[in-house]
Amino acid sequence: MSDSSHGAPSAGPVVGAILAVVLVYAGSLALGLPQRGTEIIAAASAAHGDEHAEPGAEAVDLSEEEVEVLHEETEDGHDHEHADPDASHGDAAHGPAGEPELWTVAPFILLLLAIAVLPLIPATEHWWESNRNRFLVAAGLGVLTLLYYGLMYGQPIESHWPAHSVVTGADSAFNWPVVRTVLENAILGEFIPFIVLLFSLYTISGGIRITGDLQANPATNMFFMAVGGILASFIGTTGAAMLLIRPLLETNQERRHVVHTVVFFIFIVCNCGGCLLPIGDPPLFLGYLRGVDFFWTLNLWKSWAACNGLLLLLYLLLDEIVYYRRETEADITRDIRNIRFLKFQGLAVNGPLLLGVVLAVALLDPSKPIPGTDWHPWMYLREVAQLGLVALSLWLGSQRVRDENRFNYHAILEVAALFSGIFICMQPALQILNAQGAQLGISSPMAFFWITGGLSSVLDNAPTYVVFFETARTLPPMDGHGVVAGVAEPRLVAISLGAVFLGAMTYIGNGPNFMVRAIAESSGVRMPSFFGYMLYSVVLLLPILALVAWLRLG
Repeated sequence: MSDSSHGAPSAGPVVGAILAVVLVYAGSLALGLPQRGTEIIAAASAAHGDEHAEPGAEAVDLSEEEVEVLHEETEDGHDHEHADPDASHGDAAHGPAGEPELWTVAPFILLLLAIAVLPLIPATEHWWESNRNRFLVAAGLGVLTLLYYGLMYGQPIESHWPAHSVVTGADSAFNWPVVRTVLENAILGEFIPFIVLLFSLYTISGGIRITGDLQANPATNMFFMAVGGILASFIGTTGAAMLLIRPLLETNQERRHVVHTVVFFIFIVCNCGGCLLPIGDPPLFLGYLRGVDFFWTLNLWKSWAACNGLLLLLYLLLDEIVYYRRETEADITRDIRNIRFLKFQGLAVNGPLLLGVVLAVALLDPSKPIPGTDWHPWMYLREVAQLGLVALSLWLGSQRVRDENRFNYHAILEVAALFSGIFICMQPALQILNAQGAQLGISSPMAFFWITGGLSSVLDNAPTYVVFFETARTLPPMDGHGVVAGVAEPRLVAISLGAVFLGAMTYIGNGPNFMVRAIAESSGVRMPSFFGYMLYSVVLLLPILALVAWLRLG
């Protein structure tokens, strides 16, 4: 985090860049490109009766004529064929495409290991703090993956942007059609919608500041976390955490025992609170891009209420019985004397803009018409609308508020640098899982919960979600249960809860975890080490998650 004395970055360059993007998009509209993309997406959705198809979503096949609207044959033999319309979703639907060698997942594994390990090694800790170095690692491993597809992969490959087709490739030294398809799937279909959403929530919430110093008793702290647990689903775990962590620390600045409060804040606000909407946590948004209905995650409300309710109750009892009683009378008296009511700045401008982001994601889906009309939004209109809301936030909002928030773009640039490589490197893993997922022996919802959650604890939870989402797609339906985006609903519930809830088990499970730790330490709170934090999560969080899983999935 940058020092507050340096001030927040100037809004001018970012607003100018957004205006440039808008002008480019307007030019593409004049050429009819987004409109043609929407026609393909809508046609694919109508052909399969799938109202939730989305750029980057699977299980959509097109006729040759529809595919050629955006993808015409090139001189080097780049040819798209439609998949077998009679193929079943779980097996033959993926049959026309080839399967990479198992060793091709190595760049993906290496990148995830770099994210997990390099910040913990003293020799690389500071080197890894540079987003330039993060990008070099991610891009380098991404290039290795692309070189494999260009030089060694000689089979057909499935294209999922703007809708499903199969690319046969070209007979040449470098198979550019396949490489282009991999880039389209990874960048145009998934990375752009993903990073634009996170950037919008991160930047707009950075223009809101909450100040004050309430009495730092157990009930007050529990109230902060309860509010954060609700906001996390509606403005994202990153937005809610950045909004509330500083007023929580200011409220507790007179107390000596604060570590456990920050740890529970990470449990609830940075993770477990974000499962009610796709914008709440990155894994769920990737599910939305793969065809999960925007409001389907509201079905998780019982699990959300049980998990966060038990965590809040546990915090209240632990702070009341153990920690608050250890505070000295002098500190408690000083805390009471320094009470200042909460003051909200920037909310009048940025609150409606955050709501606008939610509405843009929910309504501007090119596979579905605007409610009450038969008009399908143009492809990428959703992302351009979100960027427009960011520009309004920077233009109309207070620069002083961002300065006082010590707002900068470092954290979101870190996500962009890493995920640009992650989305490319995980393409071979996704192909292999599509072909071999049914043979892994994972079928029960409980198994999906613990395996998805266990890996989400030590790896980033977003790519982990995608891997097991694709695995579940290859399995047959479960008797008596519906199917959502090609996944049996109980399995999708398990994957969603596992990725979101168990991302709280370590600092590296979800992006906001490390950010909150850094802010707390800059405020004088001596946070536990990587394994010290895990001691908290294993003893306090894991039993609650096991109980929720047993009640919901057992």
